[in-house]
Parts: sequence; structure tokens; C-alpha cells
Amino acid sequence: MALATVIDGKSAAASVIEAVKIAAAGLETETGVRTGLAVVIVGDDPASHTYVGAKGRMAKECGFNSIQHTLPAETTQNELAKLVASLNEDGAIHGILVQLPLPTYLNADAIIQSIRPDKDVDGLHVVNAGKLATGDLTSGLISCTPAGAMLLVRSIHGDDLSGLDAVVIGRSNLFGKPMAQLLLAANATVTTAHSKTKDLSAVACGADILVAAVGRPEMVKADWLKPGATVIDVGINRIHAPERGKGKSRLVGDVAYLEASDVAGAITPVPGGVGPMTIAMLMANTVIAAHRAAGKQPPRF
Repeated sequence: MALATVIDGKSAAASVIEAVKIAAAGLETETGVRTGLAVVIVGDDPASHTYVGAKGRMAKECGFNSIQHTLPAETTQNELAKLVASLNEDGAIHGILVQLPLPTYLNADAIIQSIRPDKDVDGLHVVNAGKLATGDLTSGLISCTPAGAMLLVRSIHGDDLSGLDAVVIGRSNLFGKPMAQLLLAANATVTTAHSKTKDLSAVACGADILVAAVGRPEMVKADWLKPGATVIDVGINRIHAPERGKGKSRLVGDVAYLEASDVAGAITPVPGGVGPMTIAMLMANTVIAAHRAAGKQPPRF
């Protein structure tokens, strides 16, 4: 059997970023409004600082006014809340992102819910989640990773998924639930599966579109897949790779990529699949928010 089509997330993300640059430049030319993104990070977690650095660089590349607030690990709940409140009131800031995870002593949900929904470019506020859940895909901001994953699904199947069965393995508020809502809004018949699902592999076998977001390395095997299925692998797991040398590791997804590629019709690699889409859709959400704040019709991605 021929190998599956590899869904190139890097190329798709580059296309989104190019459209963001054009939209941001057009808004600034027309109105004088420069798109503004504020990123807040608390503490010294190395992975979080890597992610924040990448977001800041991409924002500058898009022509945004990019501001980073780096707070010490001992920052109090009240201090963080005051900073978010000030960003809420800052007319030059259109998007606010608080990098997660926060230190465990902080109430992350209270901080996320304190961000104004129209500036919540991570799409995690209950107002934005509620709009998506009720089928409103136009007036809120959609969580970045599912939005990016959905764009990759559309690259294979188009905008209308009528007649297709989709299975999302994972039910998190961050990804699984919004992904299921996006698929449903595109007319797919959607099943949300999870760790408590009975005979998970049999459920997965019925999927024309299978989305795996469980955080378990290579859990989804080839025999879980319907031949020709589109497989969107959201997992990013680091595993030991002694074949690369002592102490070495490598990144794998939630899908056993090599064997799955013999059965699937199309599949995202890890890395290079869904990952690049997350930052791209963050930039897209920010320029959408800036257009709305300026009373202009936002671009569509």
C-alpha cells in the first residue's frame, strides 16, 4: 500500500503567517493601528521561556507591537491579576497571553478568566468557549491548537465534512472539546473518546478523520485506523532514543507514525505537523482582535 500523504504543518503555518503579515500591515496603513500582543510569563520554567521566545519573535516578524512581561516565580496572585487588569485597559494591546503552566500556587483559571474575552487570543475564556460550543465561529476567538488542526483537516477534505465520521481521542478543555465542536460545525459526525471509552481501538476504526490528543507516546497503532483515514496527531512526547546515543531522546506523537503511514490516507508528522500551527493561529487571533477593536472586518483564516 502507498504511504499516506504527509500533511505539512510548517508549510500551512507559513501560509497563515504570510496572511497575518498582510492583514496587520493593511490595518496599520488604513487606520494607523499597530497590532499589539502582550505575553506574560511567571517563573523560570525553561520550556515555557522557549515557547514565549518563539511567540515573541513571530509577533515581531508579523509586524506586531510585541511586549513581554517576565515576572519572578514569587509573584503573587494579586500582582499578576493587576498586570492583566492593566493590559485589559491598554488600548494598544489587542491580545493577551498568559503562558501556562503557571506556578502551582497560583490560580491559573482565575487569571485566564480575568482576561477580557475580546483580548483572549488563546481562546480559553468561558465566553469564547461558549460561543464555539453554540456554533458561533465568527464573533469569538477559537483556541489556537484546535483551530490549527482544523485548518489541516480542511486542507485534505475542504470546508464541508458532511458524511464523514470523526473521532477525537481526548476531552480536554484546551483541545479535545473545542476540536470536536469545530468538526461538528463543519458537519462531521463526531465521537469524543477518552481514557474511559470502552474498546477504544474499535471506536477509532470507524473514523474517516481521527484526531489523537491523549499525551501517550505512539498509543494509536495501525490496526486502530480505517484504511485511508486522515490522522491528525496532536501529541508531543519525548521518549528515550538509545539508538541515537547515550542519554539521547526524540519526539514522537500519540500515533505510531511509521506503521500508521501504511494505512492512513493522510497523516501529520511529529514534529512538523500540528505544532507549527499553534503559534500561527495565535498570530491570526491577535490580528483578528486588532481588526475588531478598530471596527474593521477581520480577516478569515
